[in-house]
Amino acid sequence: MSKEKINLNISGMTCVNCSNGIERVVNKMEGLDNSKVNFTSNSGEFTIDTQLLDKNQLITKIKKLGYGVEEDIQALELAKKQSYIKLKNLFLISAFITTCMFVLMFFPIKDINPFIIFALASIVQFYPGGRFYSLAFKAISHKNYDMNVLVALGTSAAYFYSAFVVLLPDLFPEHLRFVYFDGASVIITFILLGRLLEERSKGKATDFLKNLMDLAPLNANLIDENAEIKSVLAKDLHVNDIVLIKQGEKVSTDAVIIEGKAEIDTSMITGEPMPVYKTIGDEVIAGTINKTGTLKVKVLKQSHDTTLSKIISLLNDAGSKKLPIARFADKVANIFVPTVIAISIITFFAWFFIVGDTLSAILASISVLIISCPCALGLATPIAIVSSVGKGAREGILIKNPEILEIIKDIKYAVFDKTGTLTKGEISVKDMFIDEQYLSIIASTELQSEHPISQAIVKYAKQKEIKLDKNIQDLQILAGLGVSADYENQKILVGNLTLLEKNNISISPQILESFEGILKQGYGAVLASIDSVCVGVISLEDSLKEGAEQLITDLKKKNIVPILLTGDNETTAKTLASKIGIELVYAEVLPDEKYKVIKDLQNDSKVMFVGDGINDSVSIKQADIGVALNSGSDITKDAGDIILMNNELNSVMKSINLSVKTMKTIKQNLFWAFFYNTLGIPLAAGVLYPIIGVMLSPMYAGIAMSFSSVSVVLNSLRLKFAKL
Repeated sequence: MSKEKINLNISGMTCVNCSNGIERVVNKMEGLDNSKVNFTSNSGEFTIDTQLLDKNQLITKIKKLGYGVEEDIQALELAKKQSYIKLKNLFLISAFITTCMFVLMFFPIKDINPFIIFALASIVQFYPGGRFYSLAFKAISHKNYDMNVLVALGTSAAYFYSAFVVLLPDLFPEHLRFVYFDGASVIITFILLGRLLEERSKGKATDFLKNLMDLAPLNANLIDENAEIKSVLAKDLHVNDIVLIKQGEKVSTDAVIIEGKAEIDTSMITGEPMPVYKTIGDEVIAGTINKTGTLKVKVLKQSHDTTLSKIISLLNDAGSKKLPIARFADKVANIFVPTVIAISIITFFAWFFIVGDTLSAILASISVLIISCPCALGLATPIAIVSSVGKGAREGILIKNPEILEIIKDIKYAVFDKTGTLTKGEISVKDMFIDEQYLSIIASTELQSEHPISQAIVKYAKQKEIKLDKNIQDLQILAGLGVSADYENQKILVGNLTLLEKNNISISPQILESFEGILKQGYGAVLASIDSVCVGVISLEDSLKEGAEQLITDLKKKNIVPILLTGDNETTAKTLASKIGIELVYAEVLPDEKYKVIKDLQNDSKVMFVGDGINDSVSIKQADIGVALNSGSDITKDAGDIILMNNELNSVMKSINLSVKTMKTIKQNLFWAFFYNTLGIPLAAGVLYPIIGVMLSPMYAGIAMSFSSVSVVLNSLRLKFAKL
């Protein structure tokens, strides 16, 4: 037996039932051991026995079901884009024509008005609405009775009854000549709107992958056996090749430094705001940036095996996970649709054989179908979602994937990145233990450097209105140590303890004690010396964001466990966590380790992850709900289900509250939709006729259907005014 795992890009899936249908059909093929088809990512993973089943046979089977199998991600993206444009055009056409129909209803044109409405309704029914006929046929062929079947059935009953009234009015008594074209068109329009929103969120699903791939350097400076430098593609590098990394360039691949030293911006991997000093023997990671110096490195891994490529792979795996959202309306429809059809048939035969009234039998059976028309059921979710997304946008919460509204309320763990999420992601001066007479010299020195610490010191000095007018000369940036300069024949040094010790600078016990105390508290610290004497210490911090402590308190009140997950060092992480009340801390973790932590937590319950950096994108995508800050990278925002446009942490709590209110509204909508059907179907079937002589005619069935729809819409609109 020879096993092979096959990954396919599948286009043309319009709902979860499509992916379920593909799995159900292909699982019956001999030689197929396992299948996992994902509607959201348009992907399929199949394990086959190559001795019994060929890959081409599998592809042919999927194509026979009416779906496309694309060769690569580019072809899939093109197919998805074309599908979205087509759906959008169908919605716009349907919405425009439906609006025209309502205008004609309010401003009728004598005599020809019914025929104009009939013509317009026919376009909506068979052009935009034709989508539901084909999907309903496909669903039935897979033994699914989903919303597409319900939409096709209900709109057809309303449309064809109305068509006969317009075209053959003499077949109907005067009091039964009513049309329901508007009802059928409204159903089609709003359900297309719901599908459009869903497709829009799906269309963004792979953007983050494409952006992340752009981070990988395309070229590398290869040093050949003749010590000559030539430009090659990074993907063509081999293990043990020697590569030159110039200042400002991206590291070509995972490698080890064999010559030189530099400060490397690793924020995309670790989230650390400050560059990391690297020298001979240290490893560097593909995609990180050389901020200072020139390096010679030896390649450790080929491009397909680098840390960055692993992040891309993890993101791809996380993106193909099954969405946990339950398609409640579709599940109920699988029972509801056959039941309605059966009731309609039974009603016809009961009137035909028992009462002997053929016309009443036809009208009663049609009334059952009209009142069961899924207008309210179809509107229950999309209108609530539209209102919820709109409310979120006004609150600075961009909900990219509306489906996660169902599961936000179920989260047990809220996991936060530190730098840029709970903190501002900017180095700032916490305290300055330096006499003001020296501060002007120190700040003037730092003014000539672009290092983040230098910028923080300069900013602090400007806030204190310190003049930065000293004539500083011979500034040198010492990678991993600090800066040195000359001022009026005095040597100026600003940097770490090693820098001062190397230059035999005298440090008083008081300053040294302050320096060590600052480090123990989890803050950064640099020392400053003038003319061989240490004049003080500067305490640095990454300031806590406003609202962070309150958010953690509010989460705990809802029995949600807050967790800090960061690439920063353990002391700094635990110091910040203790300030805001987080007990569980994971520190000094890389992106793949963050991913594993999220997966482990998911074994217990639902997880929300909130982050802003590229290094967070894997975790954001893997989590059940990924929340990205608008201040973060484009890749992170693409990976997230929710973007906090205002970057305010209290929006996390608002998202949870919005989810609770949205799901409550949807459940209310579904209740009223089914309540009207449960009450109206027996009346339409004529159960009260033998008792009190009352029968629900198609006109009143249509009114009841419309009333249930109005109730659902008004209830959904309340979300726009909800207090979060």
